[in-house]
Amino acid sequence: MGRGTDGEGGQHPPATAKQRIHGSVARTLGIAILAGRHAPGEVLPGEIEFSEQLGISRTAYREAMRILSAKGLVESKPKTGTRVSDRSRWNLLDPDILAWTFESEPSEAFIRDLFELRQIVEPAAAALASERRSEADLARMERALDAMARHGLATPEGRAADRAFHHAVLEATRNAPLLSLSSSIAAAISWTTLYKQRLRALPRNPVPDHRALFEAIRAGDPALAREAMSELIRLALADTEMSMTA
Repeated sequence: MGRGTDGEGGQHPPATAKQRIHGSVARTLGIAILAGRHAPGEVLPGEIEFSEQLGISRTAYREAMRILSAKGLVESKPKTGTRVSDRSRWNLLDPDILAWTFESEPSEAFIRDLFELRQIVEPAAAALASERRSEADLARMERALDAMARHGLATPEGRAADRAFHHAVLEATRNAPLLSLSSSIAAAISWTTLYKQRLRALPRNPVPDHRALFEAIRAGDPALAREAMSELIRLALADTEMSMTA
């Protein structure tokens, strides 16, 4: 896919030169781990050896390891060094990890897992949003829809509007733990949307599906909102599966 970390998952303040170095190292090693080039349980080269291989300072290497450790990809222990963690410890919903996964060719099983997670979470969120939304929530959703229609999902602006729409739905639930999933869901939506377009244009325009969901939320109909979100995700998976077989 060849896109940089955080390019689609969210907005971050500009990084300093030092942050860019250890962030780049973390990204490189993270992609290698997620792609299977470093297997769970494998002990990584020592700090001196690895920093010399990468041409960076030992401080930059240690900072990169801290980033990867915080995301559950590696663990360091005295005397045994730094090793790749078991996959069960990886924070697969971390926006950076999602980005790094899609930097190489993600497995079809992983992509289907993401859609399965969305089917579990988002229809219920849409039902709650239909009951709790405010006029301000509806205005944000409608602005995002208009931007999606204007720009299309083949553009960064259209994908940003798509993220904004789904974020507005989660905000309307008034459920703080659910809203905490917003950045992860936004990243999953963005990267799967890019994945669908990697070989050819999107097979259809998904804006009408989003508008149907919006109308159900505006109508205050939980059952209809749940159904509309479920159908939106089902169709998005069908589009993605077409890309898998292309």
